[in-house]
Amino acid sequence: MRRLLSAATPFLAWAIVATGSLADEPVDLELVLAVDVSRSIDEGEATLQRGGYIRAFREPEVIRAIQHGILGRIAVTYVEWAGVGHWRRRAEWTLIDGPESAGAFLAKLEENPPTVALRTSISGAIEFGLRQFGDNGFEGTRRTIDVSGDGPNNDGVLVTTARDLAVAAGVTINGLPIMDAGGGAYSWYNIPDLDLYYENCVIGGPGAFIVTADGFANFAEAVRRKLILEIAGRGPPDPPRLVMAQARTETRIPPPCDIGEQLRGQQED
Repeated sequence: MRRLLSAATPFLAWAIVATGSLADEPVDLELVLAVDVSRSIDEGEATLQRGGYIRAFREPEVIRAIQHGILGRIAVTYVEWAGVGHWRRRAEWTLIDGPESAGAFLAKLEENPPTVALRTSISGAIEFGLRQFGDNGFEGTRRTIDVSGDGPNNDGVLVTTARDLAVAAGVTINGLPIMDAGGGAYSWYNIPDLDLYYENCVIGGPGAFIVTADGFANFAEAVRRKLILEIAGRGPPDPPRLVMAQARTETRIPPPCDIGEQLRGQQED
């Protein structure tokens, strides 16, 4: 028996490195919710976003989607992001398997109001989100970073660089672009085809998809729809990968993946 255990030790060590600690709790999904709080989003809109997630996790349909999984539980963390270096975990990793555990997660979200900051680094949010999967105490059959925001990347590395890094690590990135023209000084970065930008430049990995919100007023409903698809692991039909809150029939050209960097360069010239 001692010889058998001795021979098995190298394999066990490899298995722990490859799959995480033997104590990691198995879940259907490890989900990073990455929410934009850049200056193009005012405090009222940031509060609407936070409230959209709070409302969604109170929906019986979302709870049923969680409980109908193979294991009947997911692990979720909530991050608010802006420019490079501005990442705030508003809720640490939490196991959700029903209304009570969902309530514990929401209690964390309700503790402190959101605060906005300069720049928009979707790439930074993806990089930060990717790091959250290490040593988080869970082992999911799927790992997803869910990015929501109202503008393109304009800070940090190119968004495609971060996306490709996450996809290579086996992580899926889904998106929730907020289609809002906005106003004020920071609306400079708002682009009319943000949905196409997210579809072509942000999302990636198995089953990746986007759900659009036609303005902040419709954000909560978009979150609910997206979470149900995400938790169930059955994204929209492919094609299309695109789930629209409002149908658009005109022919449109996707913006380049460095459109945010171009706009920032024009503003600084």
